[in-house]
Amino acid sequence: MALYLKETLTFDRASMMVESIDEGQGKNLYMKGIFIQGGVKNANQRVYPVNEIEKAVKTLNEQINEGHSVLGEVDHPDDLKINLDRVSHMITNMWMDGPNGFGKLKILPTPMGQLVKTMLESGVKLGVSSRGSGNVDDRDGRVSDFEIITVDVVAQPSAPNAYPKAIYEGLMNMRNGHKVMDIAREARGDKKVEKFLKEEVTRLIKELKIK
Repeated sequence: MALYLKETLTFDRASMMVESIDEGQGKNLYMKGIFIQGGVKNANQRVYPVNEIEKAVKTLNEQINEGHSVLGEVDHPDDLKINLDRVSHMITNMWMDGPNGFGKLKILPTPMGQLVKTMLESGVKLGVSSRGSGNVDDRDGRVSDFEIITVDVVAQPSAPNAYPKAIYEGLMNMRNGHKVMDIAREARGDKKVEKFLKEEVTRLIKELKIK
């Protein structure tokens, strides 16, 4: 039976780059870097053979090219289901470079996407974590029949209490927190609303003293 597999890479290990690209209707924010490492034993004592990653990357790109939206969340849920209320980004492309699977994701103007955008613009360094399924050999940790479901945005493992979760819960607990989220859901794309949300989340980050 296939297992639920998740592998986290820190900002530095993922060689993550943040890009702001003007696409005609305002600037969009992207994160690009290593999504999953191949051929080496990782922190979870698993080894993803390069050929397994190649097949998984090819399958994911076929889904994207066929018009499917591969969505990702802030932080990992406990299963493979995509929770729409926690979606923050969309994977636009994946490719192989040496033994590793690289990828690029676009931050979406959802409530969770706005939180990620504000954190990145405030200097918070975020990593990524692949979420998928596969079989693991108990003897050497080698993964087979690997499938990538998505890649989520996560905090550095060394960070206390995972930044995205702390930000979300802090926003819900602060005065007018629910109002901020409701406004964001109802008026996406409104520049005044985006400015208001950014100011509120920036204030929250300062209050939480996240560095």
